[in-house]
Amino acid sequence: MEKEMITKREFLKLGVAGALATFAGCKTAGEITKKSGKKRIPVGVQLYSVRTECEKDLPRTINAVAKMGYKGVEFAGYYARDAKTLRKLLDDVGLVCCGTHTGLNTLLDDELPKTIEFNQILGNEFLIVPSLPEEYRKTREDWQKTAQLFNELSNKVKPFDMWVGYHNHGVEFKPVDGEIPWDIFFGRTKKDVVMQLDTGNAMSGGGDPVVFLKRYPGRAKTVHIKPFSKAKPNAVIGDDELPWKEIFNLCETIGGTRWYIVEYESDAYPPLVSIEKCLEAIRRWGKA
Repeated sequence: MEKEMITKREFLKLGVAGALATFAGCKTAGEITKKSGKKRIPVGVQLYSVRTECEKDLPRTINAVAKMGYKGVEFAGYYARDAKTLRKLLDDVGLVCCGTHTGLNTLLDDELPKTIEFNQILGNEFLIVPSLPEEYRKTREDWQKTAQLFNELSNKVKPFDMWVGYHNHGVEFKPVDGEIPWDIFFGRTKKDVVMQLDTGNAMSGGGDPVVFLKRYPGRAKTVHIKPFSKAKPNAVIGDDELPWKEIFNLCETIGGTRWYIVEYESDAYPPLVSIEKCLEAIRRWGKA
């Protein structure tokens, strides 16, 4: 599917100026699934899981991820590379960008055009804010204002076939002024705002992923597949306590999920070994 050149007129409609670079031939999750003829959701990996390896040798790490069988990567930092260089690294090994963890400051004011341009070149449609500064989440009113801000940002990136979303840690499930922040936020954001539910982080904060996948159908376009275990804090996926069968079923029926994204942050194994073990478990379940 080709993307049209972004015109100055289109940008002015968003209230921002300047023409942006174009990208063509981008493989989306939907295209991958369609070409395979299966309803299987592609599996990517959050590169934060292997950040030390990325810092040492990014091309080698990207190649290793591809050889394992992952279909895409989500960035959390760019290791001093520009978008064209990163895109070539992915294209050379047959990977796509399934998301970027994008600081909120890079979506505001004059930073937004640069962020859109970078992600267009990268071939990414999911701009996921990984966390919020305290002033955006301290009180119930702060969360309400932040929800409105995300609605506005969603409107601004939509003409570029992009999505803005939010990724949880644990704090979003600790009540603020009598209400759970996750509900304050997603109860007030439009459906176009992506709910990137991180399963392990949610559980660590007391939030059951099953409950929130049911509560906000169609919102979980990308999901962080992260293990959680009280008995084995370093458990990899498949050796933990999450109800994966139910989680996958919800993602594939009502969740609107287009990418599963593995994230593993413990040190039970070397990072590349850990993410391979997680993928092996997902593959045993017929999900990769």
